[in-house]
Amino acid sequence: MKKFFAEFKAFATRGNVIDLAVGVIIGAAFQKIVTSAVNDLAMPLIGLITGNSNFNDAFLILRLPEGVEAAQVTSLAKATELGVTTFNYGAFISAVIDFLIMAFVIFLMVKAINKASSLTKRKTEETPAAPTVKTCPYCLSEIPYGAVKCPHCTSDLPAEKEA
Repeated sequence: MKKFFAEFKAFATRGNVIDLAVGVIIGAAFQKIVTSAVNDLAMPLIGLITGNSNFNDAFLILRLPEGVEAAQVTSLAKATELGVTTFNYGAFISAVIDFLIMAFVIFLMVKAINKASSLTKRKTEETPAAPTVKTCPYCLSEIPYGAVKCPHCTSDLPAEKEA
């Protein structure tokens, strides 16, 4: 049992898990912002264009219970109260717009992260490592880069040119 908890602790404290947890929390907070933008900014404009005062509450009556007339159903809240079966297309369209905005923002974030990652990768690839060995021009043996005399043929080596 101790091994199990030790493995769980190693898993939970690994950097990727903590990064994921932070991402989920920030994503949930960002979702509230996007939902507010859709419900409070975009949907009223769509409602204005379509002539419906609150597009989120747009619905069609599918079935009326006995004793209820269509004239009694003035809003989605009233329809729910009366037990009317409704097709809530306004809420669905709002959810689709909400999803599209979130998907687009996530796409932009991933694209920016990939761009930053490729820039840092390119920088490390462009900087060549300093040579550690060179070849003796007389016996063609590999020798340390800073050597001034070949340990194999004992030849004096020409001085290296500074770059």
